[in-house]
Formats: sequence, C-alpha cells, structure tokens
Amino acid sequence: MKRFLIPIVALTATMSLNAMTHIVMVKDVRCQTITGFGAACCDGAMCPFGNDTIPVKLLYGPNSKIGLNIMRMEISPNFKGDINDGWDTPYDWKGSLPSAKIVKQRGGIVFGTPWSPPGEYKTNGKAQGGKVNDKNDNDPQNQRGALRTDCYAKFFPWLNTFLKYMKDNGVNVDAVSIQNEPDWWVNYSGCLYTPEQQLKLVKEHADKLDRETYKGVRLISAEPLGFDPKYSNMLMNDPVAREQIDIVAGHLYGHPPLGNMKSAAVLAAKYGKEVWMTEHSVSDQIKNRLPNWSEQLEFARELNECMLAGCTGYIYWYMRAHWAFLGTGESEYGADNKKNKALPRAFVMSHFSKHVTGSTRLETKATFTTSTNSELETSAYIKGDSLIVMAINSSKTNHELRIKMPYNVKSGTHLISTGNETAKLCQSQPFTIEEPLNDYTASMPANSLNTYIFIIDQESSAINELQQTADPLAKTYFDLQGRLLTNPHGLCIEKRADGFTRKVYIED
Repeated sequence: MKRFLIPIVALTATMSLNAMTHIVMVKDVRCQTITGFGAACCDGAMCPFGNDTIPVKLLYGPNSKIGLNIMRMEISPNFKGDINDGWDTPYDWKGSLPSAKIVKQRGGIVFGTPWSPPGEYKTNGKAQGGKVNDKNDNDPQNQRGALRTDCYAKFFPWLNTFLKYMKDNGVNVDAVSIQNEPDWWVNYSGCLYTPEQQLKLVKEHADKLDRETYKGVRLISAEPLGFDPKYSNMLMNDPVAREQIDIVAGHLYGHPPLGNMKSAAVLAAKYGKEVWMTEHSVSDQIKNRLPNWSEQLEFARELNECMLAGCTGYIYWYMRAHWAFLGTGESEYGADNKKNKALPRAFVMSHFSKHVTGSTRLETKATFTTSTNSELETSAYIKGDSLIVMAINSSKTNHELRIKMPYNVKSGTHLISTGNETAKLCQSQPFTIEEPLNDYTASMPANSLNTYIFIIDQESSAINELQQTADPLAKTYFDLQGRLLTNPHGLCIEKRADGFTRKVYIED
C-alpha cells in the first residue's frame, strides 16, 4: 500500500505525520446511475438569457471546463392560437431557445417546468400565484391560485403546444414537469396543487401528453419546495399514475438531501424511477462578497449528500449569479465577480459533473458517519474502467483516507480543490499503486474537496461483465448482492449490454 503525498506547494510533505486515518470500504453493490448535473437558464429575476449564449457555451458539454449536461427552463404561462407569432418579452418560450439549442448540440438534456399554466385555466384567472399580502394569509385580496378542475383536461394539451413550439424551432425537449413548487403560495407566477390534486391530474389526464409525436419526452412530477415525499409517494403508490411518471423531482429549501429527498427516493427507486433535485441554491443570501471557501464546501457536501440520498440528476438554480457558476459583473461583490468569469463554485461542481455523470454509485461503508453537513464525507462510483471516490474534508485538520476497493486498480489521479484561488482549484496529480492493488491510503488535507480516480485492472479484477451481444439493449438481472437471477422479481439490478445499470422493481 503506497501513501500518496500531494506535491502542491500549499501542502507540505510532512502534513500526514499527525493526520488521523479513516477507512472507507467500497462495495461492489450498484445503486443509482447518475444522469447528470445542470442549472436553470436564468439570469437575475428569472430572466432567460435570450441571445446571450456565452453562459451555456462556458458551462455545458464534455469538452467544457465544467461539464454540465442538464438545462432547466421555465414554461411561461403563454397561450396563443398561433404560438409561432413571436412575442415581445424574453420571458416567453423563445427566451431560452438559443441556450437550449447549444445544450442540445453538445449532447445535453433540456427540460421545462411551468411556474403556472395559462391564467384562464386557474381559479384566480391569472398566472400570479394569488397571494397579494405575504404578511397576512387572511387578507381578502389573497386568493389561492390553483388549476380549475374543469381545465384539468386542457393542461397536458397545453404542454404539447410548448413541445411543438420548441420542436418547430429546432429543440426536441427531453422532459416536462407538472409544476414548480406546488406547495408554495406566492405573489409571483405560481399554481397550487395538493398531493391529491396532482394525483387526479396525472391519473386521469397525463395520457394526453403526446409522447408519440414528441418521442422520448418524459414526464417529471411536480417539484415541491422541500421535496415533500407525499407528492411523489402518492403517485408511486397508484399503478395508473406511476406508469405516467418517469422522474420524481423536488427542491431542497428547508429540507437537506438526507431527509425528505432520501425518503422520496426509496419508493421511486423501487419502481425504477429517476430522482432529480431540480432547484436549490447555497449561500445565495450573502451580501457584498462572493462565497468563501467554507461556503463552497457546503455546496460540495450538498452535492455529495444528494448522491447518497439516491439522486440521479442535480440541477442548481441560476447559472449566472454571484453565488452560482458565472460572475455577473456587479462591482458590489468584488473584483473577482467579472461577468461570465467561471467562479469557484463552478469548479466545485465540475468535480461531480465532469466525473460522476454517467457513472453508477457504489455502496460504501466508512469508519465515520455521514449526516447533514458532516465534516468528513465520501461517496464512490464506477464508470467504464474507472472507480471514482469523492472525499470531502471540511475540518481544519489534515486526515488520511484508506480506501478499500472491490477491484484491483493499476493507476490513478487525484483531483483536489483547497480554496477559491485559481491555483487551489482542480489541481491534478497522477499517482501509482503498489501492493495490495485494492487498498490505497490517500492524503485528505484540511478544508479540501478530493476526487480520486482509479483505473481498474480489468484482467486481474473479478468484475462480472455482460457478454457482448448484437443487441446493446439486451438486459440481464442481478440481486442486490450482484448474483445473476434467472427469474427476476422484486427489487433487483437491471444491467444492459451497453453498460447502463439501474435498480428496478419487477412485479411477481
């Protein structure tokens, strides 16, 4: 076992002398496959980028420095007889078109979320959520803006008009959501649904989503404010509604990943559904400065905890904001807030978006416990011939991480970020492996985000691979311990010949 000392000036070769060693055991047990990472196509007050495609060009695609691949856009509450007439405001559907085209050209995923359906469909007659007085819910001016029951049948045909507009203008949308934050009564664009109302809408009318014309389009559940599992669980427990939903989604406001989202993911995974965190921001309330390194590590922990909770897609809030990925140019946040300059948070995201996208998470067991905002956190993934271990040390103490692996490895790379300065972000250093080939101890400096990428020795590792077949979609099933199943039933692992792996539930 070879100890790796990082040859970076800011770290000394003696740092490991007093470091505590922790152990993480990586198991050959597959969990969820990660679809990717992204952000919303918004630039202050939810305004789409319009013809400004610089943000997506900087952030999206495998050849970009950041590697995002999922873009969220608003399905604004427009409705016209001829939707191709064009509109005068960038907040309409056309406002996200230029960015969406770039993302699709770079192999990414584009999905749309309604903040409100057309006002004429709603109980308050307008797109606004109906809350006029935020300080007094009982103000008679307040009205709960909800979808009228006599307009349930119009909702999915309206989504079809959005899909048509986007397709006619060169973008095949990959997924549409039912509603942004159905449980949050707002004074801006919004629409309220109870879990029971969402169930009725999906169960009785989701078959009107034109999946035949817009092939491949997937339906995302409503996205509750704090990932309230009542919304998705009610859908998953109904066999008719469950058949219509492809992705369970929600936000993290007020509820960290290992709470509500993890709870919702359990039932979603049972039925082979993806789980996306579709909106949250970290340290967005800070004034007069950019986030410090401690706040960047807070973001890294949220990413890691989402993966541990069963998340398959993570979508941050704005792309361009002083607390996001690209600078805004506003001088009040300091000289480093240059417009369209990639901020440190973007490089923190890149640890995951560049390396974890397309991987399958592996179960791990550590000598420390991961809970919300733990000082030490890890997660592990397999992608092709790479074994990826993420490790976050948010403490002020240097630590060592002994990584016990289920495969033999032959080489590796350590990607490390230790501060907001450019010289401290995403520094890369190769390392070699000595006997034993499945046991490695790495340095984990104080206040650091680490990605250890091991190259698996396929010849010496006993990895059960599918035999090559003429059909890349041919499926084989295993139990949760990786044993081949001839008659799969219940919760099991489905593995395709092209390498795609996921958990599925097969009825007896």
